[in-house]
Parts: sequence; C-alpha cells; structure tokens
Amino acid sequence: MTWPPSLRHPLALMGKRVMLRPLVAGDFEAWREVRIRAREWLVKWEPMPIPGQPDATQDRRVFAFRCGARERERQLGSGYGFGIFVGPTRDRFAGEINLSSVQRGPYQNAYVGYWMDEALAGNSYTPEALVVICRFAFEDLGLHRVQASIIPRNTASHRVAEKVGLRNEGTALRYLEINGQWEDHVRYAITAEDWAERRGELMDRWIVPGDV
Repeated sequence: MTWPPSLRHPLALMGKRVMLRPLVAGDFEAWREVRIRAREWLVKWEPMPIPGQPDATQDRRVFAFRCGARERERQLGSGYGFGIFVGPTRDRFAGEINLSSVQRGPYQNAYVGYWMDEALAGNSYTPEALVVICRFAFEDLGLHRVQASIIPRNTASHRVAEKVGLRNEGTALRYLEINGQWEDHVRYAITAEDWAERRGELMDRWIVPGDV
C-alpha cells in the first residue's frame, strides 16, 4: 500500500490496523482536538503539569517544541515516541505510545506508556500498538526488557497489558505521583525471551500477515 506523503516517515511501524509514527508539528490540530475533547478521560492517569509550564494544547509552538524534544531523544537513543494512527488509510490520530528511559549496558530496558482517544477505546488498537512497539524494541533496538506500570484501578490499561500477555510482576507502593497523588502501580513486563517464545502468536494476531 502507498501512503500519502504526509504520513510517510522513516520510523513508521505497521500493525494490522494501526500505524505508529513520530508526531510532527503538522499533527497539532488533530492531537489538540483529542487532548481537549478527552481531557477528563486522560488527565486522571497522568502526572500534573509542572507549574508555569506552557500548555501544548494551547500553543502550536509548544507542541512543535515537544515534537523536537522527542526527535532529539530518538537521536540520542534514550526514547522513542509515536502517534497511533488508525482508519482505512491510517490517517486518523488516535493516541500515543512511547518507549522512555531506554537504558543500555547490563540492563537493556525501556518503559512503555500509552494513551488512547476515549472515542476509539474498546477497539483493541492499543494492544495492537503495544505489540508493534514491542517488536520494534526487541528486534530493532535489541532491548532485553520492556516494562509498563499501571495504577491498580486503571482497568482499561490493565486489559491492554493482559491482552498482550505481559507478565504481572507485582505492585510497587506509592510508585509515581499522578495527578497530585502518590499512586501504587502494578508492574508488567515482557522480556526478549518471552518475545521469542510468543512471537509467532503475537505476529499472527496483531501484525500485518506475511510481515516477518
């Protein structure tokens, strides 16, 4: 399939129904519309903004700076941020998924975080995006471990991790400050060994057929 020029990116990753690619300044309006419309759905699971920090939903320049910061992280190999795009031509912005705090040396680890537009929740786009980014982490970046940390009452995010089959490794008490409160987090993980064992099953379910 040939993608429109606006969607082409050297780091575009494909699933059966989703495309992951880094956000660019031209995505501002679509990103802003979702973040404003689904604000109450999203902010209760996110850290509070730093006081005095500009709001990216209100200023295109701040959003462009955010995209530039993600690009610098990619260049340094410390993080990889992607927009999730869906639809017949995969041009509808649906959410974000990120690999952050990439660590090398003996650890070879990254943390994954994700969010989805409330209007598109329940379509299994997020677990598909999670499998796509795990493939990238293990097969392209050569990482050994990918971890996710989820507030216990965030049932939607738990379902994503469970659909993909991430291993529940227990609860870390008062792990992160979220929306002004120190919250416990259930920690999930998948390792390169897990990926190698389950690759065929995950590819068949979530990745474009024949894309090996």
